[in-house]
Amino acid sequence: MKCSDQDLQVLRELQSDATLSLAQLSERTGIAQSTLWRKLQEFDKRGLIMRRVSILNPKLLDCGLCVLAHISLADHSLETVNGFLRLVNAHGEIQECHKTSGSADYILKIRVKDMDEYEEFLTHNFLRSGFVQNVLSNFVMKSEKDVTELPI
Repeated sequence: MKCSDQDLQVLRELQSDATLSLAQLSERTGIAQSTLWRKLQEFDKRGLIMRRVSILNPKLLDCGLCVLAHISLADHSLETVNGFLRLVNAHGEIQECHKTSGSADYILKIRVKDMDEYEEFLTHNFLRSGFVQNVLSNFVMKSEKDVTELPI
């Protein structure tokens, strides 16, 4: 989707801090508040802004263990894929689900309190489901970069 330099400037500011008021955004970009308001309405309408969220600190909320789980499905039937995706969408611990090429069918980003909670979560929800053949779990030791901003 084509965006002007001015649009990109506004979008960069917003993805860095979505709590900015129109006055603050106007001050940072040099664009009149009325123009900014119209731009924001247009961005929403065009689907450029998907949602506005607050990013919480997982360690302070007992979600300190981050796991990247490489999932191989039992088979690729529609029933298995749909059943697996229903499981994924039913659990808030799963932050991301990506269908991938390579040795795994999906990669999940999962946040839980600790290893015990992960083992229970994995066993009760996925390994016994019949949808999953294999799971390779990688445990994040330290996040060197964790951003949400797109490189625009």
